[in-house]
Amino acid sequence: MINVLVVDDEHLTRELHGEYVGRLPGFRVVAECANARAALMAVLETPPAEGIDLVLLDMTMPDGHGLDVARHIRAHAAAVDIIAITGVRDAEVVRAAVGLGVVQYLVKPFTFATFRERLEQYDDYRRRMTGAAGPATQAEIDALLGSLRPAAAPALPKGVSAATLELVVSALSSAASALSAAETAGRLGMSRVAARRYLEYLAEAGRVDRTPRYGTPGRPETEYSWVR
Repeated sequence: MINVLVVDDEHLTRELHGEYVGRLPGFRVVAECANARAALMAVLETPPAEGIDLVLLDMTMPDGHGLDVARHIRAHAAAVDIIAITGVRDAEVVRAAVGLGVVQYLVKPFTFATFRERLEQYDDYRRRMTGAAGPATQAEIDALLGSLRPAAAPALPKGVSAATLELVVSALSSAASALSAAETAGRLGMSRVAARRYLEYLAEAGRVDRTPRYGTPGRPETEYSWVR
């Protein structure tokens, strides 16, 4: 069993990530922290028998940066692995995280499917590391490092751009309730036809649920909700 510490200053985010972890076999949340100081204390003061194996670490917190937490963990508890889960996209932060041995860098918002993929990759990596003994061949080293790399994303269809898709994903995943194509278009300043194209693409990919909305004259309007 992989013991997980969830670190994020937003209660709902901690709750969501904890729920995601709970849906994955072989993983369990053993602690949650809302700030950098508490996270560091949790890692360093947890008894070895209940030790934390993996930290899901936010980068921006009121009392410190996630990179500082990672540095202290590396200085005092090298056996603990870290996956950064953050909205920070700055290249310097990403480079620093990699330099501190962060094994994955996951940018919010994301689907449960993406979360599951990254943690399953980490699980595979951990199993390979645990089972390794003696000198490794080049092929074994390549397989070990490759286990942490996400599969290549499929090419987007014609008329769907990665930048606009990201905006639609952000709007839908942060919405308090389901959105129609017209409502999505209004939020993003795009045409209804274009919004529907992106929403239908996400529905076909299984990333949103598509349901009829009743209560207005005429045919029911289709609404889309983020799959959490």
